[in-house]
Amino acid sequence: MPGDQPQYVIAPPPAVALPVAGSDALFPVRRVYCIGRNYAAHAVEMGHDPDREDPFFFQKNPDNLTTDGRFPYPPMTRDVHHEAELAVMLKSGGRDIAVAEALEHVFGYALALDMTRRDLQAAQKALGRPWEIGKAFEGSAPVGPIHPARAIGHPDRGRITLRVNGALRQDGDLNQMIWKVPEMIAHLSRYYALAAGDVILSGTPAGVGPVVPGDVMEIAVEGLGAMTVTVV
Repeated sequence: MPGDQPQYVIAPPPAVALPVAGSDALFPVRRVYCIGRNYAAHAVEMGHDPDREDPFFFQKNPDNLTTDGRFPYPPMTRDVHHEAELAVMLKSGGRDIAVAEALEHVFGYALALDMTRRDLQAAQKALGRPWEIGKAFEGSAPVGPIHPARAIGHPDRGRITLRVNGALRQDGDLNQMIWKVPEMIAHLSRYYALAAGDVILSGTPAGVGPVVPGDVMEIAVEGLGAMTVTVV
């Protein structure tokens, strides 16, 4: 009957879903959390103390995630930077998750880029305002296929690199994370009710820098392969 189906005043937006390596099934995205300054060398290059302070997070929007291998250069900026990251996808969640149990909630991992309008972010930092205008814009998080943890395990070490037009820009190791994946999940769950479909971007090593239209970025993580994204 007509009354059995919800009626909307406008058409609902399309669901955001990501491909899974080796499967036709898709991973639905609920929320996107990003940890800031999670590699000591990157904290230093951004002018901050690399000591192990409490982690902090900002958010991107689910529809900021893209999978078409293209990064549209955004408006209102002259300084867009690349940040190579490991993305963590959750299959379940909850509150006050123990560090020892955190990896039980992980579905898999993927390559990701946290693209940043650095000039706009810097202006917001100077004013003590949120970063979203520099971080959560359209197309700001290219991601690769998700590799299920059941197939690759839980990578806690391995080289992570980013090249622009073949030149090495970022070169680090996952074991350089200040806050490891289980700790990130546990900390977030103290403040949010985590759930299936949540995505966590785990921070970037040193070497972030600008890109311009026509540049080709290649991110690689040991055990997860590589992803190429063209700035258009």
